[in-house]
Amino acid sequence: MEGPTAAGLGLMGAALAVAAALGFVSVAAGAFAAHGMSEARAQELLRTGSLYGFVHVLAVFACALLIQMGAERARLAAPFFLAGVVIFSGSLYALAFGAPRWTGAITPIGGLAFLAGWALLAWAALGLSRA
Repeated sequence: MEGPTAAGLGLMGAALAVAAALGFVSVAAGAFAAHGMSEARAQELLRTGSLYGFVHVLAVFACALLIQMGAERARLAAPFFLAGVVIFSGSLYALAFGAPRWTGAITPIGGLAFLAGWALLAWAALGLSRA
């Protein structure tokens, strides 16, 4: 997305850069789960965090596409997806590497952020159908 159409993304460009970095982390966590972690529970935590992280990183890129299609409200969803990745996936990664059990108590907050992001993305897409 270069040129005049990308110029309208503004802060969304920063969100895309953060999403790309979190995508990198998601792939690295998944690879570490497969090749560097021997404990089954830790592998499961890394895989789950990696999967949810990567799916929601892609959702941020979907937000950018919807914005380009005229669904400006998609800007509202991206921060929720990013926060969800940091909180949900991050807490699972931390648990996999030995963080205290109470760390798992914040994981659902990330899940709620994911749900809010999807609800906002649906609302943004509905705006396209009325245009």
